[in-house]
Amino acid sequence: MQEQAQTPPPIIQPGERVVLFDGVCKLCNGWAKFLIRHDAEQRFRLASVQSAEGHALLAWGGLPTDRFDTMALIENGQMLLRSDAVLRIVARLPGPWRLLTWLRVIPRPLRDWCYDRIALNRYRLFGRYDSCLIPTADHARRFLHD
Repeated sequence: MQEQAQTPPPIIQPGERVVLFDGVCKLCNGWAKFLIRHDAEQRFRLASVQSAEGHALLAWGGLPTDRFDTMALIENGQMLLRSDAVLRIVARLPGPWRLLTWLRVIPRPLRDWCYDRIALNRYRLFGRYDSCLIPTADHARRFLHD
């Protein structure tokens, strides 16, 4: 987990949760589509790290804007990374997805090591798009826009 920043995150409204993801990664896009489908109460907004909003949030969190090897969740002025972000997100989803939070019993270094193996090989394993996908009209409201 990143340390809490001194200033509130830019662009985000109080109480809003934003998931940052790699917009050209096929696995990451699948995760974003999964969130849109299963987050019926719209608890999360999305932003690709290639967008201007994504860059601003990465810079706020002290992360590089030229490469991105993890997913991030910004919630309550904090940025959670890797397995902490995934587990916090599934804890907020309805129904059976919450059961995945039992994975917290696994020590974070081991969880993050497994996460990193997938993240560092995601393009080779799952592929990548030439550019960020444009959200469909019914999904556009879920994406963070300045």
